[in-house]
Amino acid sequence: MITVSNLSLRYGKRTLFEDVNLKFGQGNCYGIIGANGAGKSTFLKILSGEIDPTSGSVSFTPGERMAVLSQNHYAFDDFTVLETVMMGYKEMYAVMKEKDAIYMKEDFTDADGERAGELENLFAEMDGWNAESNAATLLSNLGIKEEFHYNLVKDLDNTQKVRVLLAQALFGKPDILLLDEPTNDLDIHTVTWLEDFLASYEAIVLVVSHDRHFLDTVCTHVVDIDFAKMSIYTGNYTFWYESSQLALKQRSDQNKKTEERVKELQEFIRRFSANASKSKQATSRKKALDKINLDEIQPSNRKYPGIIFNNQGREIGDQVLQVEKLSKSLNGELLFGNISFMLNKGDKVAVLSQNSLATSALYDILTGRDTDHKGTFKWGVTVNAADIPIDNSEYFKGKNDNLIDWLREYSTGDKDDQFIRGFLGRMLFSGEEVLKKSNVLSGGEKMRCMFSRMMLQSANLLMLDEPTNHLDLESITALNNGMKDFRGNIIFTSRDHELVETVANRIIEITPGGVIDKLMTYDEYVNSDVVQKQREEMYAAA
Repeated sequence: MITVSNLSLRYGKRTLFEDVNLKFGQGNCYGIIGANGAGKSTFLKILSGEIDPTSGSVSFTPGERMAVLSQNHYAFDDFTVLETVMMGYKEMYAVMKEKDAIYMKEDFTDADGERAGELENLFAEMDGWNAESNAATLLSNLGIKEEFHYNLVKDLDNTQKVRVLLAQALFGKPDILLLDEPTNDLDIHTVTWLEDFLASYEAIVLVVSHDRHFLDTVCTHVVDIDFAKMSIYTGNYTFWYESSQLALKQRSDQNKKTEERVKELQEFIRRFSANASKSKQATSRKKALDKINLDEIQPSNRKYPGIIFNNQGREIGDQVLQVEKLSKSLNGELLFGNISFMLNKGDKVAVLSQNSLATSALYDILTGRDTDHKGTFKWGVTVNAADIPIDNSEYFKGKNDNLIDWLREYSTGDKDDQFIRGFLGRMLFSGEEVLKKSNVLSGGEKMRCMFSRMMLQSANLLMLDEPTNHLDLESITALNNGMKDFRGNIIFTSRDHELVETVANRIIEITPGGVIDKLMTYDEYVNSDVVQKQREEMYAAA
């Protein structure tokens, strides 16, 4: 049990948290959500003791062990991979090091022998004799091959380091687990393994993540940080989002009778509780939903940007895009070779690759930013394309415009201030915020400006390379809805499982040896044995 009492945190005049009182129970997984800057990661640091609150306290059930996913990728550079993982169980690791130090002494005394015996008993109670094999199993499950287990951490790439640190946090089955963005840099298969692990993990888990599919799969509760307050709600992220939107709609409908509102909420809970069977956390979540108090469902104070792409001009024709034997190399490395495909009207295609440089290179070629390639491509005459690249810095570099003037540059029609303000307002830039200089924006603000630019272009084909980067959950949800509702074609790449699954009707994976092209959903694609065999053959041939 974790008990948070009267917790407050202030930085000067800014209050991050105020009088927070919460309890976290064993066997539950809590997804912590909130806008960027709301204090999600800071709250985890308070729980771990890394940051002291201004007032209030955090208490734990005596004897419970806590593990935290480290964010410092260089802290263990001089240790081997296996040792780094075992260091996650601090008490066991300390016993192991003290025991080893005694046995290495030349002047071994009777007292040393007694102490060594005590340590041996402790070590056995902590399952220390299986520590190395357990650590190796964890690493393998997280995609770190055995050949790397005795390497120094500093010799790994950043993606591998992330997995080692995750294995460190999971090692030894801690009673309390704090995870900040644990799915970063993990592939879909490793994320699935982690989902399975956490779904059956009988501990207290608190997780911060922008991955809605992950939150939906593992979380039994949501902790919402809003206006310096925190509230715990039963259910996963989707339940919280849909129920809060329903409550907001009900609050705005003043004419609806109380009995009708209650009936509507009861029907929503019943429907969602039935659907909980699809989740790995089904049993515990369904029981919790069945017992939910209607008063727990509150309208959210969140603001969602209005990402609406359906203001397209000319309807796209049947001839959209033809790609013929396209190849691209970078610094002598073949990113993809001889890929050919034809885009059909209405296709919403998720482009995948094990190498993110390959997908970005494809967008650069299709937009004309890169002409150094082999093969050809041809756009249909009716296509009016708009794109958002993975790196948007060129659109803001060296500029000192306010947001109105910055966006006005991309308007081919109306350039009136009020017209431009309308598009910025949809992206939550209101009042004096539209006069902010474009060269001082945060990553999330730049992305919202790029969406405003894309909406202004009235395109009938959208290209988006990792569009959820720097976005909070509210913006990701709004983008997801906008892409689903768009009536034109989309070519996009994203690590957001929910976005790909709900938007794409076709998957194209580019490899050095060719292309895999399937008319199916993302979940069907990743679960297909036929596709998996084809992928292995293509990568092996390359």
